[in-house]
Amino acid sequence: MNKLRIGLILPDVLGTYGDDGNALVLRQRARMRGMDAEIIQLKLGDAVPDDLDVYTVGGGEDTAQVLAAEHLINDGGLTRAAAAGRPILAICAGLQVLGESFRASGRVIDGVGLLDATTATMAERAISEVSSEPTGAGFTAELTEPLTGFENHMGATILGPAAQPLGRLIRGTGNADTAATADLHDAAKQRAAEGAVQGSVVATYMHGPVLARNPQLADLLLAKAQGKKLADMEPLEIPAIEKLRVERLNASGPPRSQR
Repeated sequence: MNKLRIGLILPDVLGTYGDDGNALVLRQRARMRGMDAEIIQLKLGDAVPDDLDVYTVGGGEDTAQVLAAEHLINDGGLTRAAAAGRPILAICAGLQVLGESFRASGRVIDGVGLLDATTATMAERAISEVSSEPTGAGFTAELTEPLTGFENHMGATILGPAAQPLGRLIRGTGNADTAATADLHDAAKQRAAEGAVQGSVVATYMHGPVLARNPQLADLLLAKAQGKKLADMEPLEIPAIEKLRVERLNASGPPRSQR
């Protein structure tokens, strides 16, 4: 690979919560390993190339979500990239937009359809530290370290059978609250879910940015972008990152089982 190309998708409308930082983390961790890496910003109205090495999608508000969904559906580039197995990381509103449908501005909006997930509205906003144990589902089979981030959303996301959770909740609200899952046959599973994995798409409600707080996940995406295994990635020793992880995992409050 001559140059790692990182697609930053719609930062002008899905860049509210600093999730653009995920692309920066990927570029920096690649460069620290001696790789040439660049971020390609793809704004509203730009065609999305289907042959970049890895893609990141961030969070945004209702109007931004609608604009993003319309653009990505009409353009089709990200859908083709997913079909080709290109790694795609989607955060918060990005998770909702890549699902089958989501609710915004009082309406149900068609999503891009890369995730078997539908999103309604929760009774109360989820704002807290969140942590989970990786499920090891599909694309994320090599993940072993706890996942940590900060959630801030009103979306109640229910996963269909084709999507699996990224993590099993230790702390926080995760994809959906009790009210949204009460009448479901798999309520316990949905209530314990954080994020989603389907094909090459990895999605989560974790801000932070999530890749700054979860370097193993960042390295997994870099490995997949190069057709490698996570174990093939040269380790990076960054003490400040380890301190951040310990601090954030300890700041998450008591486990759900103790509440």
